[in-house]
Amino acid sequence: MTCLAPGLVYSKPSPPEGALHPDEFGFILDQVSSLLVLNTTPFTHYPNPTFDPLGNSGILEVKPGSPIILKGKNLIPPAPGNNRLNYSVLIGETPCLLTVSENQLLCDSPDLTGEQRVLILVGGLEYSPGMLHIYSDSALTLPAIIGIGAGGGVLLIAIIAVLIAYKRKTRDADRTLKRLQLQMDNLESRVALECKEAFAELQTDIQELTNDMDGVKIPFLEYRTYTMRVMFPGIEEHPVLKELDSPANVEKALRLFSQLLNNRMFLLTFIHTLEGQRSFSMRDRGNVASLLMAALQGRMEYATMVLKQLLADLIEKNLENRNHPKLLLRRTESVAEKMLTNWFTFLLHRFLKECAGEPLFMLYCAIKQQMEKGPIDAITGEARYSLSEDKLIRQQIDYKQLTLMCTPPEGEAGTEVPVKVLNCDTVTQVKDKLLDAVYKGIPFSQRPQADDMDLEWRQGRLTRIILQDEDVTTKIESDWKRLNTLAHYQADGSLVALVQKQVSAYNIANSFTFTRSLSRYESLLRTSSSPDSLRSRAPMITPDQETGTKLWHLVKNHEHSDQREGDRGSKMVSEIYLTRLLATKGTLQKFVDDLFETVFSTAHRGSALPLAIKYMFDFLDEQADKRQISDPDVRHTWKSNCLPLRFWVNVIKNPQFVFDIHKSSITDACLSVVAQTFMDSCSTSEHRLGKDSPSNKLLYAKDIPNYKSWVERYYRDISKMPSISDQDMDAYLVEQSRLHGNEFNTLSALSELYFYINKYKEEILTAVDRDGYCRKHKLRHKLEQAINLMSGSS
Repeated sequence: MTCLAPGLVYSKPSPPEGALHPDEFGFILDQVSSLLVLNTTPFTHYPNPTFDPLGNSGILEVKPGSPIILKGKNLIPPAPGNNRLNYSVLIGETPCLLTVSENQLLCDSPDLTGEQRVLILVGGLEYSPGMLHIYSDSALTLPAIIGIGAGGGVLLIAIIAVLIAYKRKTRDADRTLKRLQLQMDNLESRVALECKEAFAELQTDIQELTNDMDGVKIPFLEYRTYTMRVMFPGIEEHPVLKELDSPANVEKALRLFSQLLNNRMFLLTFIHTLEGQRSFSMRDRGNVASLLMAALQGRMEYATMVLKQLLADLIEKNLENRNHPKLLLRRTESVAEKMLTNWFTFLLHRFLKECAGEPLFMLYCAIKQQMEKGPIDAITGEARYSLSEDKLIRQQIDYKQLTLMCTPPEGEAGTEVPVKVLNCDTVTQVKDKLLDAVYKGIPFSQRPQADDMDLEWRQGRLTRIILQDEDVTTKIESDWKRLNTLAHYQADGSLVALVQKQVSAYNIANSFTFTRSLSRYESLLRTSSSPDSLRSRAPMITPDQETGTKLWHLVKNHEHSDQREGDRGSKMVSEIYLTRLLATKGTLQKFVDDLFETVFSTAHRGSALPLAIKYMFDFLDEQADKRQISDPDVRHTWKSNCLPLRFWVNVIKNPQFVFDIHKSSITDACLSVVAQTFMDSCSTSEHRLGKDSPSNKLLYAKDIPNYKSWVERYYRDISKMPSISDQDMDAYLVEQSRLHGNEFNTLSALSELYFYINKYKEEILTAVDRDGYCRKHKLRHKLEQAINLMSGSS
């Protein structure tokens, strides 16, 4: 007997989603009353399956054999024992094979076409979600066949046309190849001539450079100027050089602040608190380090103790953060790193004056003279002779050397000085060379500047012409204005004089444009540090807003679109000119070797190794031992990052920090290449070089292994030297403080430092309060006293 389970009458508006147990259940049988109500029978009702309609309109289009997905809900009741419902799906009158899942039925479509009704049968229920429209793939129609045939014909015609064009192009290519072969033959002869010239220059230049620099006095800067240029680069009149004009309460507050800074625990807390502030920038870190060293110049032994503690903390932090140990001291990211640079700056000044300064100055002079032997573009800074590929003129410049007889300012007849110049030099370049010759050996700041002088061309006793970079004779082609040169004036072996600047109507109207263009370019290059980035930092030569013209000297700016490919007829393949890099490098090799050998040697022509170097290297070794760092490469890298990277590279790139000189952009680019070579020599990693490596790396590739052996020997010799006791080092530092303790105004330095107390007042007071030592000695109270005095409240 089969009985269909009755449905439940559910009084709520929406049907239940889960299983329900009826309160009463029973069977109606003839003359049987005991089965009408069965309360203990465990019957469970589950919701009926529901199905979504096919498509939006109830009609679904499919291809024959495509699977049909019928989506729905409650298709498998969650009954125990994995019980499933028996589903049957009819497509038209034909059943299909089914795969049942929780939310859908997957039905294999029977081989039917046309519209067919879909019927789902389950447990006595019937569902019809809609109609299927089964369509078959139709064969190609006649218009389609005609279209394909026409397309094929067009394609065939196109192929034939291409073959004809290729045949014609091949003939043209053969003719072009012959023409190129002829040009290559001419190019090879020009390359041979260029290399021959470079070799001849290499043989003659070294002797000439050595002779020219004999007897030149080295214009060392005084200690104060030298240290200020390293600590506060670009700031000429810094407050620490001036007396502090302040009321009595401010002075009293600063003296209280000075007492606090002379407490090691307070100073360390102060520095660490500042470094913990997100708004405390890299510039701020360098500024605080320099101000602290200026304020503590009179107590170098105390400054050294603080520096050692800061470096130890930095090493600990570096290892705790799981950074690679070799990254220590690599970048100036802490106050300690900048303090270390300043510490070496203070303590190596005597070594620079007595030993290392001479080869550095000779290298600077050699670079300057070698660059000036060939053309230098006054606008872009590119030169015929260069160590930097970015600053190499990649174009044939025709020029010749001239000898001008120069009458010095306020000089009398018969006092003329012979000066070698080039006929392609601008008037300002000629004035610079004349001033270099007339005031040879005189510091740059103590001689007249080119902008303050006029160049007077004298022809006979009466004719005198003022030469200028721009005047009414300046040549203008389209929107390019070319600076005047000696060749422009046809001044050949003439008598000239340097006279005080005379203001003319033309000068007033036109000199500003040129000065603005050049000064913008020079100022960028003066502060640049990487030879690879010099060109990227060079500004476009922008048109003058009033006249719409652009200035040029030897080569037009490569970036301008109006320089057509045809304008490069005088250019060779640019790589050919890289032979000049080798020629320049060969000329300067002796001077680079002398500098590197002096720096990486413990025996300096009778001078002892500076105590500061031995003392700091021993400290780094102690820290490595303390932390069980036995890797020699790590120790080597720490020492390289400590002294060569932090001090020597800065001095090599910026000789104007040590000497009273002017550094041009081309000299800066060449010194940057030397500095990069210096850094590579201190590295423990092997540099794999290839054809795509930067030229400055390739230039010294064969020399760097030799330089590396010098560095390793230098570090090894220092480690073998007897250690310096703290007492001997303190005595040396006390002597240094006695010699230079009054170079800076301590109150002014404290006043500048107090800016950071004022800016981070709450954070510093909180940090002082948290430190047990500071709390025990009531340092917060002293700091609050100083703050109150500064604000004038007590």
